[in-house]
Amino acid sequence: MTSGVAALWSHRNSLRILVRRDLAVKYQQSVLGYFWSLIEPLGMGAIYWFVFGVLYSRDTGRHLGEAAESYPLFLITGIFAWMWTSSALSEATNALTGQSRLITTMNVPRQVFPIGRVTGRFAEYAAGLPILIAIAVIYAAHGRIHPGWSLLSLPLAVLVQAVLLTGLALLLSAWNVLMRDVERLMRLIIRVLFYATPIIYPLSLVRESSLPDWLKVAYELNPLVGIFQLHHAIWYPDEFPDARLLATTVVGSLLVLTAGWWSFRRLEPAVLKEL
Repeated sequence: MTSGVAALWSHRNSLRILVRRDLAVKYQQSVLGYFWSLIEPLGMGAIYWFVFGVLYSRDTGRHLGEAAESYPLFLITGIFAWMWTSSALSEATNALTGQSRLITTMNVPRQVFPIGRVTGRFAEYAAGLPILIAIAVIYAAHGRIHPGWSLLSLPLAVLVQAVLLTGLALLLSAWNVLMRDVERLMRLIIRVLFYATPIIYPLSLVRESSLPDWLKVAYELNPLVGIFQLHHAIWYPDEFPDARLLATTVVGSLLVLTAGWWSFRRLEPAVLKEL
């Protein structure tokens, strides 16, 4: 794995070129172009705010605590991070099948292609950070949030999420070449993960529910739970994951990265043959 990372680093310029190409191709036929990466999560945030912040405001506010007065910020924070997750997983799944000609002709580590999809979607997430910060400044000016040391949760959340998504991208992209059902299965899994992760609701809602204890434990084994807690903790320090959840998230993400890298290298000969 160390030699593979070194080889990937030596071809970082190729990675940058692929990311720029993917972004250019994605938005070249669009009138609004890059603004779609901002409009979509903001639109989703508005819909969920209307449902849970207006129609069910009483039940939502009871579990949100201090975040109840700034629920739109809570929503947008989670949805922006989720768009990075869902887009990266969707596009990384067919990163090899959709670029077979390049893969078989370019002399670069094949990991560049799925990792490039994760990096490209991170660029879209980073483009939305100024809007997120602007919304946070407005709420801070009105005294509804009190960010401080918890702002350090942002780089930690981004780092752990990048590790997890890279491992999943390597795993899914290789398996999808050999079993095309993986792409269709991921569409269902991504939908399930959206509601099985504390994105539009707080983790306390699950912990205080009447679900069986074993199901709550299984729920928190999902590394995305701790990652989104870190994202919410940027503005709400009380949402910072406890030591057990944080350890589960970090260790789980590292294990996924190791499994993804190992699986990709083992399957690479068969993948190239299939392509």
